[in-house]
This record gives sequence, C-alpha cells and structure tokens, in this order.
Amino acid sequence: MLKKYVYPIIAVLAGVINGLLGAGGGMLIVPILKKYGLDQRATHATSICIILPICILSAIIYLVNGKVTFYDALPYLPFSILGSIIGSLILSKINEELLRKLFGGFMLWAAVQLLFR
Repeated sequence: MLKKYVYPIIAVLAGVINGLLGAGGGMLIVPILKKYGLDQRATHATSICIILPICILSAIIYLVNGKVTFYDALPYLPFSILGSIIGSLILSKINEELLRKLFGGFMLWAAVQLLFR
C-alpha cells in the first residue's frame, strides 16, 4: 500500500527538482528505481524516459516566460544530441558495475561542484 503513495511523491519531487535546477530529477529517480528492483541499465533508460517529457515541458515554460531563448540553447543542441546517441548505444554494452560506479562518481562530482561554486 505504501508504494501506491511513494511513486506519485517521487514523480512530483523529480519534476520539481528538474524544473528548479534544469536537471537532477534523474539523480533522484535512478537510485529509487534501483531500490525497487530494476537492474542498473533499466534504471538509467527508464529515468531518461521519465525525465525527457519533464525537460521538454520545463523548456517550453522557460521559453514562453522569456527566461531563455531557443538561440541560447542552439549552439549546444547538435553536440548534446550526438552525446545522447553515443550514450544510449554504450549503455547496452557497458558493465553494470562500471555503470553504477560512473553514476556514483558523477553524482559526487556534481555535488562537489555545487558546494564549492
């Protein structure tokens, strides 16, 4: 019965974090999905599928409210798209233990960057 309430709360928190910080919802979702039994690869893929619509909606809201223009993001889009293609192709080939360690290392790096800026 607890799971019935946990999933919506997690989803709302991921959306709030993503909307406030521009990213980060996946850092909340991945460990939680792992805790609920998904394997490491599935947690990352599922997280992306959850975060994508949230990111699109946040971007639309920021664009409509004039907080950013499409031209601000344009220089980054081709490289980001290339990186996402490469990452999704590598995901199926990478060792789960290495993937877990990379994700943990990235979380630590991000935390240190945020704390000392």
